[in-house]
Amino acid sequence: MLTVNENYLKLPGSYLFSEIAKRVSAFKAENPDKSVIPLSIGDTTRPLSPTVIAAMHKAVDEMGQLGSYRGYGPEQGYAFLRETIRDKAYKPLGVDIAVDEIFISDGAKSDCGNIGDIFGKDNVVAICDPVYPVYVDTNAMAGRAGDYDGTRWTDLLYLPCNEANGFMPELPVRTPDIIYLCFPNNPTGASATKPQLKLWVDYALKNGAVILFDAAYEAYISEDNIPHSIYEIEGARECAIEFRSFSKTAGFTGTRCAYTVVPMDLKFGGVQINKLWNRRQCTKFNGVPYVIQRAAEAVYTEQGMRETREIIDYYMNNARVIRSGLKNAGLTVYGGINSPYIWVKTPDGADSWGFFDRLLKEAGVAVTPGAGFGPEGEGFIRLTGFGDAEQTKQAVERVIKVIK
Repeated sequence: MLTVNENYLKLPGSYLFSEIAKRVSAFKAENPDKSVIPLSIGDTTRPLSPTVIAAMHKAVDEMGQLGSYRGYGPEQGYAFLRETIRDKAYKPLGVDIAVDEIFISDGAKSDCGNIGDIFGKDNVVAICDPVYPVYVDTNAMAGRAGDYDGTRWTDLLYLPCNEANGFMPELPVRTPDIIYLCFPNNPTGASATKPQLKLWVDYALKNGAVILFDAAYEAYISEDNIPHSIYEIEGARECAIEFRSFSKTAGFTGTRCAYTVVPMDLKFGGVQINKLWNRRQCTKFNGVPYVIQRAAEAVYTEQGMRETREIIDYYMNNARVIRSGLKNAGLTVYGGINSPYIWVKTPDGADSWGFFDRLLKEAGVAVTPGAGFGPEGEGFIRLTGFGDAEQTKQAVERVIKVIK
């Protein structure tokens, strides 16, 4: 008789953003005359830049001609994009990354979840709390999380990130094997300095652990003392894997392109992790379409980078509007400086899902309840700067009216 992966049966309810979408849809159905401004899911709203679109059109034309048509591409990604990433994303940081250490994929979310395929089931996993739900759920699916007790998973090692420690995880007493770090952080918007990351790199090297570093929001960093890559830290090539994405950087949320860096120096038990990831990708992944990779390459052209910067500035201006508006209204606000996310403390100790429902019903604004990111997220909501500028201003005005 067929059996199923029982770890899936342990997952609580639905995925966080699916639950938000369900509640918003239900509200709209019951109140068709009321508008809802979405500041919850971090989906981009600005069109792809002209340079990116031009590159896509050119690549589409190539696919329609016998001499330039391409079928299956390399699972690791085309050399032209990998070389461009090496030269334009890492060399300016003083970081030496080889082409065969870069793997092009269809999203950082996919890679953050799929990377667990190459690690043993019995590894102890440490996650920041609050945290991007994919880190937790994919490890639960793989059987590393234990059982869900209604608040947290029994086998995960939670690293509290709260107001008391500036939303920066502290080194744990119990030693983990896999450490997830995300900076600039989703959801809190916190950013880590080089000394703060050096602490974790040294810890991982000392304890034989791997750091899974999600740098999906590095392009939003505005302060000079914040590193854009974990590999700016000495020793990181021997203990860290880095995930990056074009989704939030260049608006590829619907186009799908990202990349993961797995250094050749990363070895555990004499096994080269790069080879394992390459084997996994060659077996389970057929690569990102040629047209999309040409579009991603165009992001790094001189004009492409200018246009991308304009898009990022647009979103960060939205973040400033949210941050300043809610702060001036008396709310406690974090983030929105090196990140497009704003982490807001609910007023009067309101629970996060309750405050979510209140804002949806009374203000017509959808946010993300902090509790959905973990126990330490209770009492907070996350708002995103990825919306329309005019709607963002309206949303802030609506929220202020409700809390006043």
